[in-house]
Formats: sequence, structure tokens, C-alpha cells
Amino acid sequence: MNKQTIGLILIISCILLAVNCGGPKQTPQPTMKTEASEEPATQIEQETTAMQTEKTEPAPVTPKDGKYVVISVKSGDENFGNIKIELYKKEAPKTTENFIKLVNQGFYTGLTFHRVIPGFVVQGGDPKGDGTGGPGYTVPAEISPNLKHVRGAVATARQGDQVNPTKASSGSQFYICHAPTPNLDGNYTIFGIVVQGLDVVDKIAAVKTGPGDRPITPVVMEKIWVE
Repeated sequence: MNKQTIGLILIISCILLAVNCGGPKQTPQPTMKTEASEEPATQIEQETTAMQTEKTEPAPVTPKDGKYVVISVKSGDENFGNIKIELYKKEAPKTTENFIKLVNQGFYTGLTFHRVIPGFVVQGGDPKGDGTGGPGYTVPAEISPNLKHVRGAVATARQGDQVNPTKASSGSQFYICHAPTPNLDGNYTIFGIVVQGLDVVDKIAAVKTGPGDRPITPVVMEKIWVE
């Protein structure tokens, strides 16, 4: 091989090498920037939002001072129904005010009618459930000559005259007349009248009782509220 041929081969090789090594290189395309995805909030975000909402103080609840009190009565598994009492706020202002206060406080909820005498009265409102308990105070007597112990009349229980000459009322115990009892007129504070639910009073009066006129199956004031 002569020198000219060798020189030609070397020139061709350099040209080919320059083409392979010096051409433009491919580079990856830049990643596109996108806005944040519009997706539902995660459970953690929902819980956080709920916690922030709970921090808002609820509006205060004002105790009711209505004209009626309703008692939902139950004995065992049987729902007796509701007794609706109209309050005599004009004739017995202190007694009705105290009664409403205790109702709003939930004092009566779950208490029983512990004394049941058919043809006479059904009595309740004692936290001890035996006729000896109360809230720890009495209420001055408010005995009106205009109010009588008719069927459905609601009045306060009290201790006897020997220990209670002023006839002060029990702080919480009350009774409902199952029948007219005129012999009690002028001796006890009447503060209301049953306007709905005398049939419920009849059901209470019909339960079986044991010693102390106490129902064998407790008759419970399941709920009580002011209207």
C-alpha cells in the first residue's frame, strides 16, 4: 500500500469520528410545573377542621320559665305517657319558681312516685324515694283560699303541724290528687292543675303497692321539662 492510499484512509476515518462524537446530544425535556391538585381533604384535614370548629363557644342556654311542666312517666318497660301541669304562678309565685328551678336543673329526672293511694293522691319528688328526702330546704306556705283540692290538683307535701306550724312546703315533694280531697283545703300549698294526662294519673293510681304505699315496680319520672 503506497503512501497516498494510507493517507486517504486516515482522512476518511477522522471525518467519520468527528460526525459520531461531535453531533448534538439529546437532553431530557423539562418537567412542567402544575398547580396544586384539587382533591378532597384528607381525613386528618377534616378532623383538624372539626377541632377548630369545636373551639367556638356555643351560645348559652337560658333556662325556661314557662307556664307548664310536663312529666313523662314510665314503670318497668311500660310507658304510661305524659302529665301536663299548668302552674299557678300568680297564686303561688315562690313555689312555682322553686319547682321550675328544680325541673331546669334536672333534679326530678329519674325520681319516682313513691307513695300511691288510689282515690287519694300520688306523691313523688323525693330523692331518697321514701318520703323523707328533699333538696335540703323548705318553701314558705302559699295557701290560697281560691284554690281547692279537686281531681288533678297539684300541691306540695310538708311535715305535720306539730313540727311545722307555719305549714312550710317541702322543697321538692309534691302530690297529684287522684280524686277530690276537700279535707286538705287550706292546709297545703296548691300550685298547679293537671290539664292533660289524668289518664296517666289513673295508671299510676292502679299500680300494685307494698309497705308504705310504695309501688312494687317503681313508677319513674323518666323526663320532666318546662313549656
